[in-house]
Amino acid sequence: MAYEQVRDYFEGQGLGDRVLRLTDASDTVEHAAQAIGCEPAMIAKTLSFLVDGEPILVVMAGDQKADNRKFKQEFGTRPRMIKYDEVESYIGHAPGGVCPFAVKAGVKTYLDTSLKRFTDVYPAAGDGNSAVHLTIAELEEHAHNQAWIDVSKS
Repeated sequence: MAYEQVRDYFEGQGLGDRVLRLTDASDTVEHAAQAIGCEPAMIAKTLSFLVDGEPILVVMAGDQKADNRKFKQEFGTRPRMIKYDEVESYIGHAPGGVCPFAVKAGVKTYLDTSLKRFTDVYPAAGDGNSAVHLTIAELEEHAHNQAWIDVSKS
């Protein structure tokens, strides 16, 4: 159902042709890169955290990991990823398809500066067999980006 919500959102934005339904799994960065035919770094992976009990999403390049020190500096607390079996209830998408589109109300999204080295990226589109092809400007707009942050390891 999450995939359909994301697809419908992008169709309403005139970008329905950018939503990719993949025959191969895209539930990890490596799988997504293989299914799409791009380098893993171009996969815009979406990580889900709890900050002061509230869910947030951080989208970063597929070759990056969250840096605990930078995260604490940005948000005032250590990063606490949402537990696997709780992600869907907080975000609206199950693990493997988490993306910053068509999420539950109140979920804030932040884009990591690691994405800025690319013109185009491929975030998930709601399930483990989908992606959406977007420019960085389109990602910023459609993810309803709160701010550009630097919380990835250098």
